[in-house]
Amino acid sequence: MTYPAHARAVLALGLPLVGGHLAQFAIGMTDTVMLGWYGVEALAAATLGQTFFFILFIMGSGFAWAVMPMVATSETEGDETNVRRVTRMGLWLSLLYGALAMPLMLGSDTILRLLGQNEALSSAAGGYLRIAGWGLFPALLVMVLKSYLTALARTQFVLWMTVAAAISNALLNYAFIFGNWGAPELGLTGAAIASIGSQTVSLIGAVIYAVVVLPQHTLFRRFWRPDWEMFGRVFRLGVPIGLTSLSETTLFAASALMMGWLGTVPLAAHGIAITVASGTFMIHLGLSNAATVRAGNAYGRRDRAHMARGAVVVSVMSLLVSLATIALLLLAPEPLLSLFLEGEDPNRPDILAIGIGLLAVAALFQLVDGAQVIALGLLRGVQDTAMPMVIAAFSYWLVGLPVSYVLGFVLGLDGIGVWLGLVIGLAFAAVLLMWRFWTHGLGKVAPR
Repeated sequence: MTYPAHARAVLALGLPLVGGHLAQFAIGMTDTVMLGWYGVEALAAATLGQTFFFILFIMGSGFAWAVMPMVATSETEGDETNVRRVTRMGLWLSLLYGALAMPLMLGSDTILRLLGQNEALSSAAGGYLRIAGWGLFPALLVMVLKSYLTALARTQFVLWMTVAAAISNALLNYAFIFGNWGAPELGLTGAAIASIGSQTVSLIGAVIYAVVVLPQHTLFRRFWRPDWEMFGRVFRLGVPIGLTSLSETTLFAASALMMGWLGTVPLAAHGIAITVASGTFMIHLGLSNAATVRAGNAYGRRDRAHMARGAVVVSVMSLLVSLATIALLLLAPEPLLSLFLEGEDPNRPDILAIGIGLLAVAALFQLVDGAQVIALGLLRGVQDTAMPMVIAAFSYWLVGLPVSYVLGFVLGLDGIGVWLGLVIGLAFAAVLLMWRFWTHGLGKVAPR
């Protein structure tokens, strides 16, 4: 394929995935916006609670991410039996992981207090998670089914399913946070109920689609029967992916904890700024998913030249997106932040002042954040996950976290210093992961 042909193929696969990720992001953004309207205290507690939830969710998502390249390769090889086996064991592993993670959700208030959060904030976040935490089960199962459908190029449905979940979340938030349409006013608890509702909508839609449109895979027939050989394969590929994602997530989660040490207003500003930055990241994540599928297809065909050209195309696309979002974050920070705040909120000036500085730093990490997730997508396509896990742990835990603490608290740069640590950790990961793909990942594919 020529470079323009690769670009068209990546866009055809990737644009619906970008839309789906943006719709998924809209769910979190809706929570942030509506809770910001409800009160700064509720917003700060939700930021902390959602960070805790996301850490556990992203670790469990490793099994779903493993399903994507394995199904893509099996589909290219024409092995429909393996498509079913991989997806089914991904679902099994997600359910088992959810059962192991739930005690942490239920005891989250104690854990947050041990991590240095104040009593009121920990109690509120813990109450949120005792309800929202049950959404881990549908959320993980949906991730597996999304990976299965994405690998089969059924990305249009993934998009519309996620849009439906985002709409249902917004409606449920409006009803249960503020007490509209005859519902009780539940505030933070209402947001937790809405999250479970939207995740359940997604799961029902994905299951119905898989059963009705793709009956040849018989995903749920004799679902209870174990397949230990494939269970082990998905487990061995998925655990390093989960730990890799956990490394990056804990870097951002630690930044939220550090911002919590600075106070409720800095934490609220962090919650808004990280939500804005996450929105732009969703574009890179969609391109990364497309890269995983395309690389997985090339891996199945053992077509090294095809993979190399595709990698160049998706990397350039990510770079162009980064340049556009850098301009947006630097030129229009206040309008972006104002979307999340009531005009009469007494904390508004302080949150804006902190948030504008944080978005300026966020502009710095657009390039490196996009590059590292594209590299990860390509490496997963060739089922190379162990060394990327080591690279991620080094970059985020041994570089990013210490630098964030030193700049933020030892050198007194506060929130700006904490976020500069994020930039440095992401930069290390981007360089090392890209080097890994171009020197090793391509080498796993014999040239044709």
